[in-house]
Amino acid sequence: MKLMEALRICQRIPSSAKPFRVSLCCGFTPLHLADFLRAHIATAMPDRTVVVTTGLYDDVEGTLRGASWQELDACILALEWSDFDARLGTRRLAGWDPEILPEILADVAANADRWPRFIEPLTASMPVAVSLPTLPVPPVSFEPTWQAGHFETQIAETLARLAAGLSATRGVGVVNLGALDRVSPMASRHDLKSELSTGFPYRISHADALASLLTRLVVPRTPKKGLITDLDDTLWRGIAGDEGAENVAWDLDHHAQVHGLYQQLLRSLGQSGVLLGIASKNDPGVVERVFERPDIIAKSGDFFPVEVNWGPKSASVSRVLRSWNVTPDSVVFIDDSPMELDEVHLAHPDIECILFPKNDPDEVYRLLSRLRDLFGKVSINEEDRIRSVSLRAAARIRQDSGQSGAPVDEFLERAGGRVTFSWQKDPPDPRALELINKTNQFNLNGRRFAEAEWLAYAAQGDTRILLVQYQDKYGPLGKIAALAGRQQGARFCMDVWVMSCRAFSRRIEHRTLQEVFDKCGVQEVLLNFQANSRNAPFAGFVASLLGRPLESPCLISRQEFEKNSPALHPAEPSTLATVTPPSPTS
Repeated sequence: MKLMEALRICQRIPSSAKPFRVSLCCGFTPLHLADFLRAHIATAMPDRTVVVTTGLYDDVEGTLRGASWQELDACILALEWSDFDARLGTRRLAGWDPEILPEILADVAANADRWPRFIEPLTASMPVAVSLPTLPVPPVSFEPTWQAGHFETQIAETLARLAAGLSATRGVGVVNLGALDRVSPMASRHDLKSELSTGFPYRISHADALASLLTRLVVPRTPKKGLITDLDDTLWRGIAGDEGAENVAWDLDHHAQVHGLYQQLLRSLGQSGVLLGIASKNDPGVVERVFERPDIIAKSGDFFPVEVNWGPKSASVSRVLRSWNVTPDSVVFIDDSPMELDEVHLAHPDIECILFPKNDPDEVYRLLSRLRDLFGKVSINEEDRIRSVSLRAAARIRQDSGQSGAPVDEFLERAGGRVTFSWQKDPPDPRALELINKTNQFNLNGRRFAEAEWLAYAAQGDTRILLVQYQDKYGPLGKIAALAGRQQGARFCMDVWVMSCRAFSRRIEHRTLQEVFDKCGVQEVLLNFQANSRNAPFAGFVASLLGRPLESPCLISRQEFEKNSPALHPAEPSTLATVTPPSPTS
């Protein structure tokens, strides 16, 4: 992004929109870094007014302390060498004598221990993004610059320990300096003339690159959910139907290592919760024999569903999407054929279609990094680990239900479903916000929360948050639903309610509403419902209870719920370690 473009974006920010407030804490003059931050955040959040506040020059500590009592959505901390020892800066002349180098190292270590004490208290109310020094270490040491001497390696070790500690702290994101290297080479970062004259140490291009990465930390992108892959000349090299299952390859000996690397990445993505499916024009028997080979890296069990046939790829992709019950915009399709990509894109324009560059190893490697970014997440939870298993279980349920011919009530009772309810303390389980910000189809109103906004909402005295878990004989689904609202006497006002598509058709939504009526002791629930292009399943659920068209907001009485709700099977008691909602008289 050019500076003039950033300034134009800042000028277009709507002043009437809800503000997104960010504190930029740095010891240097923030100048264009603040401009680029506003522009990148505004681009990521076009419906918000971005406000970036800064502190005094050379007072990072004071700015961080001020952030703790401000009403902020995020805090950004940009540290440079002078924040660890003033003698590592260029605007002070404090001496670089060889005998003081151990003293500088000690000060760097002491400040590396000090900064987390200012950062960690902020994470209770907002996300914090940190960039550690991005500029070259000044030529302080007597050692030649081409040699990895003791002074610089000790500093590097201290900073690495600091980065490791911060990255393991919940609510803190640290800029990956390797990623910064790829977009902003070290030699083109420092602007000494600007630093000496204005106190701003960065070249324009570096300020833009750093602001872009910091923005991704405070306004994280929603990861994609699923990847559908082709097989021939994509998952492996060669055409299995022509060359035989034993002759396709994915190794160095056959000059096909990039396909092995692709398999390796897919298997890793699958184990971190990404849905993996196959859409291939092929002979099912031949494909089965390829997957029986002991040397294959991505096993057949890593993929579900597997669509291997001679029909159009778009039709296979459609069936995969129905099986996953996800929206196309959360899915990536990869194929080595531009024609197949175009055919799928025409049928599913929201799917991200990516060419597998089979003849260019460097491009394949860049593709692997791109996929990591598209599917990357901060952590892996239990729901990620069991997602694919639960989808297979859902398919078994549909199959068993259709084959048994038993009524739905009888079938669900045989399934032995158990719902566990957990009324949350403050701060709530992070899974609740994750569900709210990524769930579309069973969604009360599509409302999303920035992390700081959610934490502030959860901390309000009358807020009640419920997290729902489920398992049956087909396996656990994990934490699959969340709702939040406020109790007002005999009425519960529900602000958000979401449920994963993996939990559909098991009457979990009915049991959840019953839990609200029973545990809160209310006679009616006011749903702050808003229809959108994706939440038709939620609208259908509420309409089935009301027997009339939905309104916004929508009121459901206990009497209507009990009259129209189907048979409900046992649930576990609410988790005792959490807060029970108050009675209407409390």
